[in-house]
Amino acid sequence: QLQLVESGGGLVQPGGSLRLSCAASQYLLDYYSIGWFRQVPGKEREGVSCISNSIHNTYYVDSVKGRFTISIDSAKNTVYLQMNSLKPEDTAVYYCAAAAAPYYCANYVTSNYDYWGQGTQVTVSS
Repeated sequence: QLQLVESGGGLVQPGGSLRLSCAASQYLLDYYSIGWFRQVPGKEREGVSCISNSIHNTYYVDSVKGRFTISIDSAKNTVYLQMNSLKPEDTAVYYCAAAAAPYYCANYVTSNYDYWGQGTQVTVSS
């Protein structure tokens, strides 16, 4: 069974950077796309970015495009989310999740993601 563990969250000032990691217990993209989601209390969970299970296409929602970068280190079974130019509205619990093929990961349909990490808190505040 696939297990995912997020790390790298913390408290940063606006304009700062964080790199989140999603470590998987087995090889990632033979079978799964990996998505990053975030959620704040009282709001729905929203997709942020994902990387496909085929040719490693990457996708971003408009609110983070140009600031966030998703990448994969296959040898380490780890997906990263580099977050630059952070804004207070980026504050949330961030989750990584794995979706089995053949789903298009950038639809960010949560029910298509079979495995979820525990989340890591990102707080952007002065």
